[in-house]
Amino acid sequence: MMKNKIGLLFFVAVLFASCDSNSVFDEYVALPKSSWNKNNTIQFTFPVNDSIGKKNLYINLRNNKDYGYSNLFLITQMNFPDGQVIIDTLEYDMADVTGKFLGQGFSDIKENKLFYKENITFPRTGDYTFKVRQAMRKNGEIQGVEELEGITHVGFRIEKTQ
Repeated sequence: MMKNKIGLLFFVAVLFASCDSNSVFDEYVALPKSSWNKNNTIQFTFPVNDSIGKKNLYINLRNNKDYGYSNLFLITQMNFPDGQVIIDTLEYDMADVTGKFLGQGFSDIKENKLFYKENITFPRTGDYTFKVRQAMRKNGEIQGVEELEGITHVGFRIEKTQ
């Protein structure tokens, strides 16, 4: 009886994984104590074998009720196999005008799928590295927020376009 339950559970897991056929890369990093230190650069390395097909790139974030801001500033860096580097400063809304967190989820954890790049092609095959760090500051202050509380996970996802 136990073997049947484990087999069924494995089958369901494989079925769900295969339903996400658009995913090319999808990885998360859990942040210790649900806090993102300003010096903690999250890094994802991924292979690119297709330099023709268009892709959408996303930064995935999970936040909890301890996140104290309505927006989020990030600094990203994409390293290409040939040594080229692209750095971007990005801002995302994390809450609506009433203060309700955006994103998906029924509990205190909200998952945000944030567009990073849309409809792009990678110019060459090889290993790419994507780096991201938080760049939050309080209004009127020069120093960045040392510990950004309420961010539980940071992820990076690449999807084939339809």
